[in-house]
Amino acid sequence: MAGKIAPTVARVLFGARPVLLLIFAALTVFLGIQAAGIQINTDVRKMVPISHPYIQNFLEHRNDVSLGNDVRVIVAEVESDDIFNESYMTALSEITDEVFSLSGVDPSRISSLWTPNVRWAEVTEDGFEGGEVIPPAYDGSDASLEDLRTNVLRSRHVGSLVADDFRSSIIHANLLDVLSADSNVDIPALSDALDDIRARYQDQYPNIRIHIVGAAKMAGDVMAAASEVALLFFLTLGVTLALLLLDTRSLRSSLVVAGCSFVAVIWQLGIVSMLGFTIDPYSMLVPFLVYAIAVSHGVQIINTLANHAADGLDGRQAAVRTFAGLALPGVIALAGDGLGFLTLYIIDVGVIRELAIAASVGVAVIVLTNLIIVPVILSYLGVGERALERVRAKRQRKHRLADFFSRFARPTWAAASILLAALGYAAGVWVAKDVQVGDLDKGAPELWPDPCTEMDCPRGYIPERRYQYNHDVNVLVSHYSVSADVLVVIGKTPQESCNSYEALQQIDALSWQLLQVPGVQDVTTIASAAKLISANTNEGNLKWATISRDQYALNNAMMFMPDSLFNLDCSVTPLYVFLDDHRAATLDSVTAAVAAYAEAHNDPGVIEFKLASGNAGVEAATNQTIRASQYPMLALVYGVVSILCLLGFKSIRAVLCIVIPLGLTSVLCQALMASMGIGVKVATLPVIALGVGIGVDYGIYIYSRLSSYLKAGLPLEEAYAETLKTTGKAVAFTGLALAAGVIFWVFSSIKFQADMGILLTFMFLWNMIGALWLLPALARFILTREQRNVA
Repeated sequence: MAGKIAPTVARVLFGARPVLLLIFAALTVFLGIQAAGIQINTDVRKMVPISHPYIQNFLEHRNDVSLGNDVRVIVAEVESDDIFNESYMTALSEITDEVFSLSGVDPSRISSLWTPNVRWAEVTEDGFEGGEVIPPAYDGSDASLEDLRTNVLRSRHVGSLVADDFRSSIIHANLLDVLSADSNVDIPALSDALDDIRARYQDQYPNIRIHIVGAAKMAGDVMAAASEVALLFFLTLGVTLALLLLDTRSLRSSLVVAGCSFVAVIWQLGIVSMLGFTIDPYSMLVPFLVYAIAVSHGVQIINTLANHAADGLDGRQAAVRTFAGLALPGVIALAGDGLGFLTLYIIDVGVIRELAIAASVGVAVIVLTNLIIVPVILSYLGVGERALERVRAKRQRKHRLADFFSRFARPTWAAASILLAALGYAAGVWVAKDVQVGDLDKGAPELWPDPCTEMDCPRGYIPERRYQYNHDVNVLVSHYSVSADVLVVIGKTPQESCNSYEALQQIDALSWQLLQVPGVQDVTTIASAAKLISANTNEGNLKWATISRDQYALNNAMMFMPDSLFNLDCSVTPLYVFLDDHRAATLDSVTAAVAAYAEAHNDPGVIEFKLASGNAGVEAATNQTIRASQYPMLALVYGVVSILCLLGFKSIRAVLCIVIPLGLTSVLCQALMASMGIGVKVATLPVIALGVGIGVDYGIYIYSRLSSYLKAGLPLEEAYAETLKTTGKAVAFTGLALAAGVIFWVFSSIKFQADMGILLTFMFLWNMIGALWLLPALARFILTREQRNVA
């Protein structure tokens, strides 16, 4: 039936070529205008699993307590031995004022040596003495600076606001809520404003260096660096066009394929813009994929059309024959791509769901821009006489690669290939068992690690922009007793009961258990603060550093309690768990400890512990979502591809020949990730699925052409040799050209995009190799003797 429908559709389409081209041009102009208005995503809610219980708890209590949504601006002195000099303190005062006025910063929750909420206190024989850290009579004189030094030493801020070596101090600013639906915090604008402060004050005060740490700053840096991806896209386009020209020797056909593939990207961007979607650092992968898939199909069209034209058909006849022959495998391949990409929608992360829809839209438009329009345009232009002469000349020569790869259809070579593939599966599964979900490095793995360590990093060193954030993280963790990674456990109590003896005892017990977990640096809670206050109100005697059973004493301690440790009606209290890092193993062990304690001790009448907030809590929620979705998504991808191949070829044997090489690539890709220390996360999981979608095209085209030769009566080895001369050649070129294009991603300022480039390059090449090498070997043993035309 399909063999009759395709020629009929071809006659109808090619009978209306002028109308098709006019519609194509009009749609391109309209969608190009829409694409020009697409927005860059600044909504961090799309980057987290918003329906995960951790995030729901975060949102429920976002107005009750400080939940780790902050930025730390570290101002370091690089000329003097410490910060106690007039120039440094003047700079710190001015920078504090700048941070105070930033849009998105909560002005009521800023801490610096210059803010009145930063105080010193001590217990003397006369009782408490205290005051603001900045002396009331501060004038920059040596005497007032010495008073400042004394106040800092008497305060509890060494290690938190002032570095352990006294060579830097922190301006700690809490941000307005960024995860609520009505948030108006512009993350890129805030990040740019902080960078502007850094640049201006480092120029104005040569004796200081400014370092900025915080989840919002990291997200802003990623978004800023993502703008260079457009340059990488056009570089990929140029490389692909050059390789097309080298392969076809036809400028007109190369320009048609590259141009229509670029139009497919424009259409895709225009449609998703109309749907209200945005571009973010993760979905910037989609235009590359759309272009790659479009070129893949375009190369098949050029090669097939050139061969028909070399047989003596005119341009229109060759184009009609090409469309009729490639329509079925092309539609099956694109349907597999599109539905495979849609399976990503099961992952409950906004950016991945938008990526799934955007990629599926892109695949759908390729049916029009490449499967139909490319042959229609070439029906007018042809492929050029020089290119046709080259095709005829190649027919007269022996194809060395075709001869080599056709050997894999022989019984001995096929058996050896299948054995090698089985060993590859086994080795891949063995290595891939170590692949982890989440980040595997300290700092921000989305950005490049700082090559300058504390041992060889000179004072005043200014890193390249790509290393800046992780350098700043290294400064924080090397000179302060606080961590850049904070998990916030939420303690929910009845109203006015967060400081009850029973609740404080439970908080203290959980804190003790968490301090025994590897990776936990410190835990700050209302219980730890109550112990300190109790000791201080009893002449500093450490014997009183305990939780009193006297509720009046506990109530009295609340007068001195930091307001970040409880909400207004004392029904919510956070436990701030400071971590060494946010690697997957660390987060898993800490969240497991909290969950186990909560299950055993939660009591609604006393206290309930709920996970989680802080940047580490968000990361833990994301990891759990990815872990739960990873294998169901892959199973769904392979299920969709297998069903479509079965519908198209009506043969389970054909499905096995196409899908088994894809599976080998997926296993080896996960093994590569494990060996390179690349975790499965929001950035890399889509690549695994999308690689399957692109790779299936190779197998479908090769099997379709091989099947046609087998039906014509050729034996398997000869049929495969003929397949390699046309479709196989196009598959080899496509795999090499696309790998050559995306390999340039390794130069991206965003590390996860460099990781994407490595993984995509590997998958492009291995899918190509699998289709050319393993498919004929499988066909030798999987197809029946009648299908292989063996007597």
